[in-house]
Amino acid sequence: MSEGQESPLDVVCFGETLVDFLPSEQGKRVREVGAWHPCPGGSPANVAVGLARLGLRSAMLGVVGADEFGHFLRERLAHEGVNVSHLRQTPDARTGLVFISLDAKGERSFTFFRTRSAEFLLGDTDVDADFLLKARAVHCGSNSLQRDEARSATVRMLTLARDADRIVSCDPNLRLHAWEDPEQLKGLLARMLPLCTVVKLSEEEIGFVTGTESPEEALTRLSSLGVRLPVVTLGERGALFLWRGERVQVPAPRARVVDTTGAGDGFVAALLHGLVRWYGGARALESATREELVALTTFACEVAARVVEKPGAVEGLPRAEELTSVWPSRPVAR
Repeated sequence: MSEGQESPLDVVCFGETLVDFLPSEQGKRVREVGAWHPCPGGSPANVAVGLARLGLRSAMLGVVGADEFGHFLRERLAHEGVNVSHLRQTPDARTGLVFISLDAKGERSFTFFRTRSAEFLLGDTDVDADFLLKARAVHCGSNSLQRDEARSATVRMLTLARDADRIVSCDPNLRLHAWEDPEQLKGLLARMLPLCTVVKLSEEEIGFVTGTESPEEALTRLSSLGVRLPVVTLGERGALFLWRGERVQVPAPRARVVDTTGAGDGFVAALLHGLVRWYGGARALESATREELVALTTFACEVAARVVEKPGAVEGLPRAEELTSVWPSRPVAR
């Protein structure tokens, strides 16, 4: 979708948009890497790209710098088909950068350059209710919400979407080292998560967010907050979700892991793709069957497995035409 189009949207993603610098080779520390390759990054932006590649009309709402990296991000996202009409550029801060190093197993470590980063300047002026409500779902993370203005704007957007029967999705995608006081993040999540229809946590995140290391208990605690479809991803063991009181585990396909960056974003994009196509709204989701959600979660695990087989968060996000053999079919109601 081009920047100027105003046709209805499927999903508006909002939050951090960064430039990821990928190493030319694995198994080296940042100081040892000889060359770097810039790519779009930031969890919500990755989800927006994933959705566009799967054929939905996605948009990215957020703030980047009025610098070369900000131009890079707007151009690359637009090229992917993401609506960037509400990806604001500011002269008051610089676009955030992150250098990613990989060990021999594809596990990541991050070196951030985000001092007075533009992503943190999200505020009430970025809240455009008409634009948000053109979409059938909204999705966000938590990493750009360091300032009170950003937190207020986020809660306001989630509330607008929830009250208008939109599917509200959140993947906190925790980066605790970015918070001077992680208790502030806990307080923020306590405001955000009860507004959400869908919440995805990785197994490593559940302790901080829910206070338990048990994925099964974490699902129950998310449900008690009002989250209709809580999901915990389990890496190579697949994913676990709770629906109508039943915990359901879905296996993951085997994958040749090159880089785990963006696996969760691919999972979320695929799951949201199915929820929007099959249900379209939070109330309609109430009619979902166990079998339907198993089909959609299986598809999400398949997409996540494709992501880890290529370097970077975006490179491995598959396009619809690559998935014809695993595309989910809606089970016939019995």
